[in-house]
Amino acid sequence: MYFRILNDDASGELTYLLADPSAREAVLIDPHGRDLPVLHALLSERDLRLRWILRTHHHDDMQRREPALLARLAAPVVQGDSADPVSASVLPFGDELIHVVSTPGHTRFCLSFSWRDRFFCGGLLAVTACPHQPRPQAPQDLWDSVTQKVFTLPDETLLFAGHERRARAVSTVLEQRRWHPFFSGLTRDEFLAHMAALPEQQILTPTLEE
Repeated sequence: MYFRILNDDASGELTYLLADPSAREAVLIDPHGRDLPVLHALLSERDLRLRWILRTHHHDDMQRREPALLARLAAPVVQGDSADPVSASVLPFGDELIHVVSTPGHTRFCLSFSWRDRFFCGGLLAVTACPHQPRPQAPQDLWDSVTQKVFTLPDETLLFAGHERRARAVSTVLEQRRWHPFFSGLTRDEFLAHMAALPEQQILTPTLEE
């Protein structure tokens, strides 16, 4: 398998490329339109056919050109959207399978993607680190998605974030369950009260230290 992480230093946004070299099929998780030249080059370099574009979440209401830019990658887009619900729970590429998990909270229709021992959870754990949105759209759903879906995974599961700002892009379920600044040591009511008190504008974000 081929695995590549792309990190945008300015925004902290992360993109992941997974590929099955023997089948020459690839998947992109959370690609961004600004990176099209790099993404095309990576696929061309290894003669890969893009099988799926997977988006854990999007902010297309603020980035209106993004859907048209991603369409240039010429692959089916899987994302959470009330107008276009996801029907498949398992997506094949090459000899591999990716499992689609509904994890609303950061936005109302967030998805996460599980592959082998890796779980790509977008903005779930970032909470206030998203450059486009200073706080989660659905805090109640976020608490439930993290505590009931992410934190119930095996301790050693690798968690891959969609954003990183002064924090780690890759961690484990055990680390986040024990030390996450918002989800460890708080009750659900305390978490919701904290979210309700957040200002509308960007705030300083507690981080999980390395």
